[in-house]
Amino acid sequence: MKNGENSIERGKFSRGCTVDSLHDSGITDIDLLSPIKIRSIELKNRIVMSPMCQYSAVDGFANDWHLVHLGSRAAGGAALIFVEATAVVKEGRITPKDLGIWSDAHTEPLKKIASFIHSQGAIAGIQLAHAGRKAGHDLPWNGGALLEDENGWTGNAPSPIAFQEGEFLPKELTEKEIDGIVDAFEMAAKRALAAGFKIIEIHAAHGYLLHEFLSPLSNKRLDDYGGNLENRMRLVLKIAKQLRSIIPDELPLFVRISGTDWVEDGWDIGQSIVLAENLKKLGVDLIDVSSGGIVPKANIPIGKGYQVSLSRAIRCKAHIRTGAVGLITEAEQANGIITSGDADLIFIGRELLREPYWPLKAQKELSFEPAWPIQYGYAVKRRTKES
Repeated sequence: MKNGENSIERGKFSRGCTVDSLHDSGITDIDLLSPIKIRSIELKNRIVMSPMCQYSAVDGFANDWHLVHLGSRAAGGAALIFVEATAVVKEGRITPKDLGIWSDAHTEPLKKIASFIHSQGAIAGIQLAHAGRKAGHDLPWNGGALLEDENGWTGNAPSPIAFQEGEFLPKELTEKEIDGIVDAFEMAAKRALAAGFKIIEIHAAHGYLLHEFLSPLSNKRLDDYGGNLENRMRLVLKIAKQLRSIIPDELPLFVRISGTDWVEDGWDIGQSIVLAENLKKLGVDLIDVSSGGIVPKANIPIGKGYQVSLSRAIRCKAHIRTGAVGLITEAEQANGIITSGDADLIFIGRELLREPYWPLKAQKELSFEPAWPIQYGYAVKRRTKES
């Protein structure tokens, strides 16, 4: 879709979904390449690099791999670059090689990454995480098994239920320890702000700690953090409220959730909508909608854009901005998700690993002039003219 066609009325989409659309005020057509303003932060398009673990840190510290990995996607045209799931406590890492932000010392190398991302006209974001019962595993390319030697550690969880058969039971968190988790997210957010990140995302998906509290499959507590939906949401809402209180009003706060566990009697889209409604009341700006991860085996209907309907349901019923993620690989596909009102942002994962310049190719495929970095553009455009 090109500017000037006037085919979409502001705030209304082709399948009748209406949301608060002040961020799109003044934009005649809303498509993949339209800018979007969330609080004071303007993204130049709707393309986001999804957080993707690299398992390449040493003692939680970012290094040159992270700088080049993230920086190349910023140069490649994505509007928002998310640093991978970054552990708020040392024992909250999935593997010993996870990125961390549990100490002030972790801030400096992250600051360098955020600065470079911003120099390319993109926005730097960071996802704060705790792996819960899925912590203490080997690297995925080594098989990902639970570490049982001196390099491993026992994960924490809402209830002493292992992720899969044969693993050690995680330690059930006490209420005092839960308060400590809230404090850890707060301190991590302060460090992220000090490092220059403009958007913070809370990771409450994929079977990690916060998702474990949400899902009745992993949360069997009998106190104020277990049982009914209100109690199971309590920790996520506490963290969101605390982070919103310390993040400047002009900066956005996102939350990634699993829209469904894809398992009977588990977390589902109805509960996700209620959670999104509550998060919106606390000042959360966008729900990044993924799915699954709470159990090792689930009947997931994997296919192109298989999670987009979850994004749309939350966007339309909770009246909050959403991001769509999951097997979104083509420019026209991504554009259609935006123009039809299924989501406000497109989170691209593996496709950006395959092609760091996917956003620039998307611009060309959608009949726009690719916005190459100046260091490349003069040569690329000259060759095109000569050919």
